[in-house]
Amino acid sequence: MARASTFTKIPKDRMGALIGPEGQVKATIENRLSVELTIDSETGDVTITLAKEDSDPSLLFRAKEVVTSIGRGFSPDRTYRLISDEDSALEVIDLRELFGRSPSDLQRVKGRIIGQEGKTRRIIEELTEADVSVHGHTVSIIANIDQMDVARQAIQMLLQGSQHSTVYRFLHRKRRELKKKKLELWEKPYETLKK
Repeated sequence: MARASTFTKIPKDRMGALIGPEGQVKATIENRLSVELTIDSETGDVTITLAKEDSDPSLLFRAKEVVTSIGRGFSPDRTYRLISDEDSALEVIDLRELFGRSPSDLQRVKGRIIGQEGKTRRIIEELTEADVSVHGHTVSIIANIDQMDVARQAIQMLLQGSQHSTVYRFLHRKRRELKKKKLELWEKPYETLKK
């Protein structure tokens, strides 16, 4: 029986980040997810194969997410969150689907998401605890479900032309809601123990 595999493609300018110094990033992904990466630096093609026939097939999809996230501009350190936190996921928003292929439109909307000196992206990351990358024609998010939902909504508000101050207020309100939700999760087991 053949080992299962999948395929993805990343930009050639991100090949160095995927391989890493002396192949360290590639080796880390292979070791932690029990896969083998076959990388074609000329084309950007990456084939991901399970290291063993009886390995969990879901590891293929997780490895593909990790490789894709590096291709979408995340540093390997931020990408490892997908390996260490099973609740985290990757979402990629293709700006060309929303704004066509006009370079000036893409540059404008990317600038709105990044903000002056990276301020807007930094605020989104701090208040949602999500990781955000703006690379090429995409905006990508690594987060758990709750964080993902809030970060996605904030980015969509910016893409639809909302003022930055409106988005910041939205993020602060959602941050309070997420903290309250976390606190409630901690209080319930404590109350059960007291009974």
